[in-house]
Amino acid sequence: MAAEVAALEGEGVGAVVTFTGLVRNQSAFGPVEAVELEHYPGMTEATLQAQVEEAGHRWSLLGVTVLHRIGRLPAGAPIVLVAVASAHREAAFQAASFLMDYLKTRAPFWKKEWVNGVAYWVEAKASDAAAADRWQR
Repeated sequence: MAAEVAALEGEGVGAVVTFTGLVRNQSAFGPVEAVELEHYPGMTEATLQAQVEEAGHRWSLLGVTVLHRIGRLPAGAPIVLVAVASAHREAAFQAASFLMDYLKTRAPFWKKEWVNGVAYWVEAKASDAAAADRWQR
């Protein structure tokens, strides 16, 4: 992930804000062995690109990278990277937060947590939805 962040550094960049999400090792169902993420190829990329473009309309950004892994990932593994470059830190922080709130609530990913060999589908939390609602225009 260091290469993706370094690629955002350049002319006029005064801030690069990054967020790396990890697979939690605990859930409401117990100790998590792994998560499994599914998505619709093509649709997922298009909707993520639309959100990146929306962030660019809201804030003056110089670069954005969003990487979201799919498939089966063990507890502790990186699952998502959001990196945002701008001339000033506030725009980068705001855009990164906006993108993560979208990823947590509206991105077309479906997640199962594996606990003791049993898979449980995971739904978005009400607190995540409330966080995302603050960006409604």
